[in-house]
Amino acid sequence: MKKVVLGLLTASLVLTLAACGGGDKKEEGKDISIKDRYELDAKKPAWQLDNKKEVTDLTWYINADWKMTPFGKDVTTKKIKEDLNINVKFVTGDDAKLNALISSGDLPDIVTLMEKDSPAGNKADKWAYPLDDLAKKYDPYFNSVVTEDTFKWFELKDGKTYGYPNFSNTQKDYDNNVIPANDAFVIRQDVYEKLGKPSISTPEDFQKVMNDIKKEYPKLVPFGFPPVKEDGGPFERILQDFIGVPLETKNGEFNERSLDPEYKEWLQAINKVYQDGNITDDSFTDDGNSYKEKLKNGDYAIVFANGFNGSVGEFQDFKNKGESEYMAIDGPKSTSDRKIMLNQTGISGWLVNYVSKNAKDPAKAIQLFTYLISEEGQILTKFGVEGETFKYNDDKKVEILPAVKELEKSNPEEYRNKYGLTAFNFFNNDRMNLLKQPEDSAVTQMQEWGKGKLVPHFIIENTTSEAGSKEARSELAIKTKYDTAVISLIRSKTDKDFEKTYKEYVDFTEKNNIKDVNKAKTEIMKQNKEKLGIKD
Repeated sequence: MKKVVLGLLTASLVLTLAACGGGDKKEEGKDISIKDRYELDAKKPAWQLDNKKEVTDLTWYINADWKMTPFGKDVTTKKIKEDLNINVKFVTGDDAKLNALISSGDLPDIVTLMEKDSPAGNKADKWAYPLDDLAKKYDPYFNSVVTEDTFKWFELKDGKTYGYPNFSNTQKDYDNNVIPANDAFVIRQDVYEKLGKPSISTPEDFQKVMNDIKKEYPKLVPFGFPPVKEDGGPFERILQDFIGVPLETKNGEFNERSLDPEYKEWLQAINKVYQDGNITDDSFTDDGNSYKEKLKNGDYAIVFANGFNGSVGEFQDFKNKGESEYMAIDGPKSTSDRKIMLNQTGISGWLVNYVSKNAKDPAKAIQLFTYLISEEGQILTKFGVEGETFKYNDDKKVEILPAVKELEKSNPEEYRNKYGLTAFNFFNNDRMNLLKQPEDSAVTQMQEWGKGKLVPHFIIENTTSEAGSKEARSELAIKTKYDTAVISLIRSKTDKDFEKTYKEYVDFTEKNNIKDVNKAKTEIMKQNKEKLGIKD
């Protein structure tokens, strides 16, 4: 649902793309000859075959305001530079700059967008090369390193794939526990044990435990959660995942999860906790620093810790004090025995990378893609160079060298500039985590708890209608209303206020044509299923 908030921002980009060349004009790009450089070999990457002597200068545009370390200065990019005989100049910008580059036909060699479902990405056939074609012409080995399901997922209507992402997870990755859980209900271990290891799985138990905490630990905040800003934080999709709200109806239609009866029941339970004084008003205004400080101090008895992997430092700081530590327990459950279905990064991944039709040397560009997607490139960009930043132990697992780890702790900026580990992550994936020697941390138990509880939400990815459409405008209005309604529901002073706010939200969805919105989402969901090979 986060995609919909970009609707107003991207509508102008849609208009710009449509205006360029009447909206249907395609840049042709150019073929280059590799006859004197190498012969194609499907069993060997072209970068190892290419005898081009002069250095290839590539310009790489990133559609974000990022500060990039100069290419070739750190251990990671220095190795890339040596292996491929390239220089890379990074250019950053925003949608307005991207608009101008597309309009002028002056795009750099490589383009990175921030998400799959963007106007520019959806019209990539106008300005980018099909990766299928580049592989056929210049580097057939590329086809052996890409993940087939991901490649298929990124096909446009012409059946060709133009962009390739990082951190795209497939069904196989979920099945193999490649991705660690990232959301959990965690409780201080000392509190958990003193209260007799209670359950918070039913609304009644949840409310009772909070009152017990208030009585036994008056100095602690009974229930905390990360900052809530423009949306309802963990109380939207993540709470729905805990109680197993279905992604689709029994008829195979998109399910409006925000109107699920059990979800409402749990929002009422959390509101009861608020009415009992066990959720402080400060929790709704705390910023990230305040939240982290309270984690470090162990001020919360129970935390709805969505994104807990991003707070490993704070959890570790509290554990190091020796007072107690946080541990994951089963949180809210469905009252009708639906199974928990936590989500993580989906098949759409995060960043998406393209070779523009302006590329001076598309052969070298696809060689770079092949290199970075391959296991060799993955190991380099995640762990660095063997002997310089890591070693293999007796179990053939990667161990980062002690001096490198120490520099990361003592001087993070020098660490980034010197080694560049995980910074050049444009094609990284989570599968490489399996190569690394596991290290115990304050979130290890939380990750263990989450095994077997992750369920892909692929079928509802990118189901927002095209920006500027009637359905997209309605969805944006409903989402905005929902974000404020969730917090208002939790902070209702009385049961009557809760019911009034809930009715206002339901009425708002109906006035804004929720049925039409979800009908359109159902059609996109069906297309997703086709790409995934799912049959109803």
